[in-house]
Amino acid sequence: MRGWWWVWSGCPGIGPARMAALQAAALEHNVGLDDCWFWSRQRLKKVLAWPGSLLDQVDGYRQRCGVDPDRTVPADVLMPMDPGWPSSLNRLSPPPVALHQRGCLNLLPWLSECRAIAVVGTRAASSHGLAMADALGAALASAGWPVISGLAEGIDAAAHRGCLRAGGAPVAVLGTPLNRVYPRHHQSLQDEVGRHGLLLSERAPGQGIRPGHFAVRNRLIVGMAAAVVVVECPERSGALISARLAVEHQCPVWVVPGDAGRWSSRGSNRLLQDQAAPLLSPQDLVDHLGPGPCQRNNSSPPALVKALGGGASLDDLQRSLGVPAGRLSSELLALEMAGQVVCESGFLWKPCRP
Repeated sequence: MRGWWWVWSGCPGIGPARMAALQAAALEHNVGLDDCWFWSRQRLKKVLAWPGSLLDQVDGYRQRCGVDPDRTVPADVLMPMDPGWPSSLNRLSPPPVALHQRGCLNLLPWLSECRAIAVVGTRAASSHGLAMADALGAALASAGWPVISGLAEGIDAAAHRGCLRAGGAPVAVLGTPLNRVYPRHHQSLQDEVGRHGLLLSERAPGQGIRPGHFAVRNRLIVGMAAAVVVVECPERSGALISARLAVEHQCPVWVVPGDAGRWSSRGSNRLLQDQAAPLLSPQDLVDHLGPGPCQRNNSSPPALVKALGGGASLDDLQRSLGVPAGRLSSELLALEMAGQVVCESGFLWKPCRP
């Protein structure tokens, strides 16, 4: 079954919906996918009502593969019949045919149980949106929650970076094959997510990059999430697709209120008008969710928090850590929003007491 599933999934023109229809037809006729391989063109048309253009593709594919096609499944592939398959995806209509994976497979059981939080938003985010996404990633990671996003520019990348900075488990669902990086300057970030978290994609190596692939992958992000947080997005945004899918699947949607006059916040602010839950701080979400599945009993604070000691100024930190002031300011702001540090009078930064 597994090998024949893989063979059929490689046929041009057969995506998730048609694969689901083929499987249903095989079950209805009490045959396997191997038997369907030898069905005539006429029978395929009668049973599945596939158009002639698709049947032409199927005939050509079967001729190229032969009567005994190679049924070897690549090692990085997960399919619905596999033990590690995220079963939460089976509720999607249609569910994915297969997933390519790289990274920590021990996260898959939590994704099956929707024990992860999706953080989504615009590529062209404001500084406030980026800081909030970073703080959310860090706060969720510190509470033991895997953070799912799409590794795109802007909000996605900030959430992944915050999660990594706090020693968490980021999950990136790509709109590209795993061997492609988009945008290209995310190469190091994608590598980091693969080392410390999990990379997933429906796209096989060698497939091209198409705009529609990024919108389609949003359903996977939502399908594995316990909640979706929209940080910032305009009125035409893939994040709104994610929010709509979440509502359809009765998945809670939280929204960070944005500047009413900024175009990049109009879509997310509209969600608030549509009764989405407002999220005023990362700690509010963590308090609502409680401990996540990956919570560490003896988690240590980030290195920057340790460096504060009893209190330190930005100049003190720059001298001791050798980190540029701009980066320090950004990280301190994210830690402040996550409730881990506080800035007192005289611009003295101190760790928050547990």
